[in-house]
Amino acid sequence: MNPSNYLKIKNQIPSNVNILAVSKGFKSQEIKTIQNIGQNDFGESKFQEAFEKQLKLKDLKQIKWHFIGRIQSNKVRKIVQNFKYIHSVDSFEKLQKISRISCEEKKNPFIMLQVKLSDDPSKGGFRPELLVSKWSQIQELKNITLKGLMTINPRGLSSKENSELFKKCRSLADSLQLQDCSMGMSGDWEEAIDSGSTWLRLGSLIFGDRS
Repeated sequence: MNPSNYLKIKNQIPSNVNILAVSKGFKSQEIKTIQNIGQNDFGESKFQEAFEKQLKLKDLKQIKWHFIGRIQSNKVRKIVQNFKYIHSVDSFEKLQKISRISCEEKKNPFIMLQVKLSDDPSKGGFRPELLVSKWSQIQELKNITLKGLMTINPRGLSSKENSELFKKCRSLADSLQLQDCSMGMSGDWEEAIDSGSTWLRLGSLIFGDRS
C-alpha cells in the first residue's frame, strides 16, 4: 500500500486527467485509506467482489464505482444497478442490453466503449471500422451517456508502440466527438497521458502488489 506514490502521481498529472484506482483484489480497508486522501473513483472487474466492498463502504457516499471487467450478459442488470461508470462495453449487442435494462431500472450509466486496436486474441472490443459504421445507431440508444473510449494495449510493447496505439484511440474518440479516453495502466500511464488519455487505470502503483 503506497499512499505517497498516489499523491506523487496525482501531483504530476494534468488537471484534465483522472485517476481510476483499480481496487480489484484489494480489501475495503485499503480503498478507505486511499479515499481518505482524496481518491473517489474506484474500478472493479468482478461483480460479486465489488458488491461486497460496496456494502462495506456504503457510508462513503463520495465513492464512484466503475466496472472495468468483461461484461457477462447475465450480470448486466446488477452492473447497471450498482455502477455509475461502465468501461468495458465491447459489443453493440451488450450496449443494446445495457440501454434496455437502464430504461427498466431508471438509470443512466456513463459508458466507455472498448475498442480493439491490435490483433490481440486475449482482448475484446469494437473494431474501429465497426464502431464508426454503427455510430448513428449507438447514438440513438436511450438511458446511457456515451463518455468515451477504452482500450487495453497488448503486453510487451515498446514505449513507442504503446504511444501509437493510444494515439489511434484518441484520434478515434475525437472523430466521434467523445471527450474521454480510458487508457494507460501502471506500466504505461506516462505514454497514455502524452497521447491524450483522460482516465488512467492504476492498481499496483497505488495499492502495491496483489497478494
